[in-house]
Amino acid sequence: MIKNMEIVIGIPAYNEEKNIARIIAEISKKGYSVIVCNDCSTDSTKLISEKMGAIVINHSKNLGYGAGIRSIFQKAKEMNFDILVTFDADGQHRIEDLENVINPIIEKDADIVLGSRFLKSNSKNVPKYREIGIKAITKLTNVSINEKITDSQSGFRAYNKKVLDSINPSEHGMGVSTEILIKASKQEFKIFEVPIEILYDGDTSTHNPISHGTSVIFSTMKFTAIEHPLKFYGIPGIILLTVGLFFIVWTIQEFSLSRQIITNLALIGTGATIVGTMLLITSIILYSLVNVVREKNTT
Repeated sequence: MIKNMEIVIGIPAYNEEKNIARIIAEISKKGYSVIVCNDCSTDSTKLISEKMGAIVINHSKNLGYGAGIRSIFQKAKEMNFDILVTFDADGQHRIEDLENVINPIIEKDADIVLGSRFLKSNSKNVPKYREIGIKAITKLTNVSINEKITDSQSGFRAYNKKVLDSINPSEHGMGVSTEILIKASKQEFKIFEVPIEILYDGDTSTHNPISHGTSVIFSTMKFTAIEHPLKFYGIPGIILLTVGLFFIVWTIQEFSLSRQIITNLALIGTGATIVGTMLLITSIILYSLVNVVREKNTT
């Protein structure tokens, strides 16, 4: 292994008998160990992976991409690997890019390395609709992390031992990619990007772009709400409360002039004030609870 580091390539797989043998064979030629998380495939993914000598984790039911990443994290940590590289099983990642993704961790320049499809001119192979969606999700992710990255949804990543020991993914769906970045940024792990080339042969991705995008958006919102409750709930709360008070004052002014209550103004004012107040209270309560939990975890 490179510089005496134990490196493992983790592959979440669901019905990937078409590509899995070639991928495992090519990775093994480079001297890396391989973990395959078989997410209850109905084809020969499990059998092929076992015959090819991979460490195979089998889910008893189909749990999703995020659950596969979680199982791979746990197995890599359990087996005390120094570096984990996650690698998609659909044939879109190039084996030749492995060293480029691993080297920044070997050289201690990063804790997490992302293989980006959008550095330099590598995005030419990405279908346009996917490029637009990925870039939109990445902009949303960048709001919640310290670094500004170009490809938050890349499944081609490397993690050092500190990250494996510190981060425990919980998302079962595609939102796991964003979850890991948010948790890593919170713990001030250094995130680095390197360019990779993606191989889209008629768009072979098994991830539905609509469900992928929805999963990531809700995941990002959830973790932003937990990590930054004052920002997530407080700012909308202040805006709604301000709007509500404006309409209430307007309603009072109209009543003082005409002795009539304008129902629409009154309803908007009352509703916005109530919702805004509730959001502000929620932000304060959640902020207090999060800080109490953090203090308990550090003692």
